[in-house]
Amino acid sequence: MEPVNAMLDLFGTATLPGLASAEAFVSPADEAALIEHIDEAGLSPFKFQQWTGKRLTRSFGWSYDFETGRFAPADPIPTWLGTIRERAARFAGLDAADLVQALVIRYDPGAGIGWHKDRPVFEHVVGLSLGAPATMRFRRRSGGKFERATAPLAPRAIYHLSGEVRHDWEHSISEMDATRWSITFRSLAGRV
Repeated sequence: MEPVNAMLDLFGTATLPGLASAEAFVSPADEAALIEHIDEAGLSPFKFQQWTGKRLTRSFGWSYDFETGRFAPADPIPTWLGTIRERAARFAGLDAADLVQALVIRYDPGAGIGWHKDRPVFEHVVGLSLGAPATMRFRRRSGGKFERATAPLAPRAIYHLSGEVRHDWEHSISEMDATRWSITFRSLAGRV
């Protein structure tokens, strides 16, 4: 594993251009309510081509089918996501109407997410991490090696990926030892 070549802040945390984050974005009571809603959202296993992942997901607004490569409208973003969508948009400096897709995920123990960039049809990525703490890992190819960085995701933390970190870096989350939930809002490319 190559050492981190990203800029570090005073606390040793990577600061990547286009990455913004904040802890304690929602209260513990709001977190519990959001987790309950996610668990009641009709989640299904994530499928990528012939592979079925351990995480459970549901898309609203727009969906991307990884088996067919089809991008299509999905059920509308539910009202229970309205307030958090507005707050997430303000955090990212966007209008709530620009966040046209919501993805809710439950990561049970043993679930994670591999290295990827969000699909090019999307632009801004604003995520809320609930439940167990996690570490978001970042990498980008530099010659024959990878530059690497990490960012902690505390329970109830929010993050925004835009610009360089959104387009030039891949990200992932290691397999979890405890249950974690997430809500990710996205804007469409070319809209914002």
